[in-house]
Amino acid sequence: MNQDLLIKQIVEEVLKNMNSTNINEVSDIVKDVLKSDKVTSANYPLGEKMPEKIKSQSGIKLSDVTLDKVIKGEIGSKDIRISKETLELQAQVAESVGRNAFAQNLRKAAELIAVPDDRILEIYDALRPYRSTKQELYDIADELKNKYGCTINSEFVIEAANVYEQRGRLKVVD
Repeated sequence: MNQDLLIKQIVEEVLKNMNSTNINEVSDIVKDVLKSDKVTSANYPLGEKMPEKIKSQSGIKLSDVTLDKVIKGEIGSKDIRISKETLELQAQVAESVGRNAFAQNLRKAAELIAVPDDRILEIYDALRPYRSTKQELYDIADELKNKYGCTINSEFVIEAANVYEQRGRLKVVD
């Protein structure tokens, strides 16, 4: 018996026991849920259950990454970096088990893939207390949003700037 049929039967049985009157309507809802493109904990670990969807930043499939190719120099560091699409799939798994904060963090990470590593380190340093003025943090937020398309991270930096202002943690300029 396949997993979709089993889920449908379980849902129908539960609803029968709850004195549901319209099993056909419920069956249609179950079918819609099963057709969804969302990934859930049933798909985890992704590398084992849906390896065809896992690709690196450079577009190389997980199945194409082998030790032999690494040794031969056919696979480089950019070929094994996680892609924003893979992070989104991981976020969907997290949401499916109620780990919404973790899912949001994965989406922040997915956005940051577009930002060069050295710039991420500079931004990290700028976000430490007393390192930046409010305007400098706002400028970083603007850069993240407009240059790299990082809307979630941009909002985070703005929030940090406002909290730092409230708590007196901004850099003082003479």
